[in-house]
Amino acid sequence: MSQNLLSALLFIAGTLAASGCEAEQAESGQTVTEQAFREVSFATSDGGRVFANLYGTGDHGVVLAHGAIFDKESWAKQAEILVTAGFRVLAIDFRGYGKSKAGTEGNRLELDVLAAVSYLRDNGAKRVSVVGGSMGGGAAAQAAVKAKEGQIDRLVLLAHSPVSRPEKMTGNKLFIVSNGDSSKRSVQQQYETAADPKKLVIMPGDAHAQHIFKTKYSKQLMDHILTGLGSAEAKAQP
Repeated sequence: MSQNLLSALLFIAGTLAASGCEAEQAESGQTVTEQAFREVSFATSDGGRVFANLYGTGDHGVVLAHGAIFDKESWAKQAEILVTAGFRVLAIDFRGYGKSKAGTEGNRLELDVLAAVSYLRDNGAKRVSVVGGSMGGGAAAQAAVKAKEGQIDRLVLLAHSPVSRPEKMTGNKLFIVSNGDSSKRSVQQQYETAADPKKLVIMPGDAHAQHIFKTKYSKQLMDHILTGLGSAEAKAQP
């Protein structure tokens, strides 16, 4: 076999292999950027351990807190957008999810959020915000109740589970819920009780929390989140 023919065959084989890899990524809905994270873990104040995916290196850290039927991987696409906007992102698995373990306080999910906030601050983030959906939103809200002033900069709550003392939540607060979501009234009541600064956004449709990302309103929701986090790249709808 001539050297030229061998080179041609090797080139074709390499092209086919690359095409196959791209096809697998397309089928899975993943991109190289989405996979650019490292898994980290850290202790909670009650002796538990949280595992999380860490993306980016920005000065403004964002904790992503998932809903009950989701996990840290569910935020991959949103993490990519946030990293592109300049944020450092930490998507956590709550205790009882993945490899994360509870401590002595059982189902105190807010402790996982507070531990994530501390991890980002201890590792170079100058300010930290939290985005939470449904169950994770309730944990984020309760963390903001327990947090010291300035510990949580901004809070974005997607149809969050209600907390008993919403007036005690610290930080700049954005409440988001779909118009047809059964939790709409509860979210409105929490918003009305919460202290300023705060804003309430009613989205079209009836999808709940992170499920909105599966609808045609996904980009609109992401724009609202970027606005709530103070991003210069935000182009939120009214």
